[in-house]
Amino acid sequence: MQSLFHFSFNVPDLDEARSFYSGVLGCKEGRSAETWVDFDFFNHQLSLHLGVPFKTECSGLVGDTKVPMPHFGLITLTPLWHELAKRLKDKGVNFLIHPHLRFEGQPGEQWTMFFLDPFGNPIEVKGFDSFGKIY
Repeated sequence: MQSLFHFSFNVPDLDEARSFYSGVLGCKEGRSAETWVDFDFFNHQLSLHLGVPFKTECSGLVGDTKVPMPHFGLITLTPLWHELAKRLKDKGVNFLIHPHLRFEGQPGEQWTMFFLDPFGNPIEVKGFDSFGKIY
């Protein structure tokens, strides 16, 4: 790997963020201060800062499905995707778009799911059989 992704965004409650990102998603907490906390988001850095979350709306069209915009997420291999989908279901996460296979039999075939963090920030997780099939 030659680089890592860093994404910084606002949340109104750092303790609730810790409960979700560590407790539900299983992300390891990194450095923190009174106004922010970092997480290892599957080997990428999320920095959550106290503030008003960004506004989102379901305005992105993928196939025939409207998806929340903006959103962020993770691309992983299929076995980890299924493990994470099970973990989220077991933790009672409500899905905006339930885990399913998208573009079956087509270029770009992928598993996908969308859910919100406790503050309304949309997260998508995609699963591919091979990273070579992403683009």
